Amino acid sequence: MALTRNGLAIGLIATLALTSACSRGGNRGTVDTPPADEILSENLYGESARTRSTIWDIFRARDDVGQIGAVNKYLWNASLEVLNFLPVQSVDPFTGVITTGFGTPPGGGRAYRATVYVSDPALDARSLNVALMTQSGPASASTVRAVEDAILTRARQLRGQDSRL
Repeated sequence: MALTRNGLAIGLIATLALTSACSRGGNRGTVDTPPADEILSENLYGESARTRSTIWDIFRARDDVGQIGAVNKYLWNASLEVLNFLPVQSVDPFTGVITTGFGTPPGGGRAYRATVYVSDPALDARSLNVALMTQSGPASASTVRAVEDAILTRARQLRGQDSRL
């Protein structure tokens, strides 16, 4: 009986020694990870969510309200309105890309497909790039220019409507 108690005690001590030796190699300090919304705001919006606002922030210059991410909201909305006859395949307001499928304009007989790229937050012709394709190849330059002019005109109308409110 005394021999089995001694054997049991030695076995327990050996087991404890082995388990404590295994856990020493994996013992690492805790990692301080910021919450997901802070990481998202830093990556997507380029601002640190850890900064706190003060009363003096009301005197700081404000960002342009005509922006969605890094694109002009008037150009973005005008592009969607002017090309509303085309089925939208993908949109990304953070990069400014709108991709559509083939569709026929009202009163037209030829199907078009468009890719719109709004590259800048300014309401400017240089901020807008439109690529039109037909089923037989690229659309004519005059057609592309007409669509760009229609988008720019509608964007100016939308900005005018916002400024009156």
